[in-house]
Amino acid sequence: MEDIYTRGEKEFLLKIARITLEKYLRDGERFQPHTINQKLWEKRGVFVTLKKLGQLRGCIGYLEPTEAIILAVRDNVISAARDPRFLPLEFSELPEMEIEISILTNPEQVDFKKIKKGDGVVLKRGASGATYLPQVWEDLPEPDIFFGTLCQKAGLDADCYKDKETKFLCYQAFVFSESNY
Repeated sequence: MEDIYTRGEKEFLLKIARITLEKYLRDGERFQPHTINQKLWEKRGVFVTLKKLGQLRGCIGYLEPTEAIILAVRDNVISAARDPRFLPLEFSELPEMEIEISILTNPEQVDFKKIKKGDGVVLKRGASGATYLPQVWEDLPEPDIFFGTLCQKAGLDADCYKDKETKFLCYQAFVFSESNY
């Protein structure tokens, strides 16, 4: 998949995320980003991941293209700082924090057998569902573990991915982080 975002656009979005996080944690205010770059006003699925010393500290996003990229980055970095799986992020943690942004392609339903390493995966069964971003394959390269933990993330049995009632969607992501720049 060819990267459609320039180095400057990526750096700008990372800067927006960093400024937003600092302003929110220091002052409790929401930053209002601006740009004339129309590509960053396109609606896309966007996730923001926060890592502290290489460890996950928060990850929140939208799968569907519900908000402009620039606003989704702003809103999701604040949400990631309050990811309910972790204690709320403190201002004092900012120097140790690395921000990663994932801009998604639209998820498409696929047959389980067509999923390959490197795909972002959405698992759905009844009212339950969960997703793993494409980069999760780096930490969970074994398919049985990848899909088993994805089932558990959705609150289902670890072997739910083998059930014909389970549906899958796949997507790709343009992923970049502060460590790249």
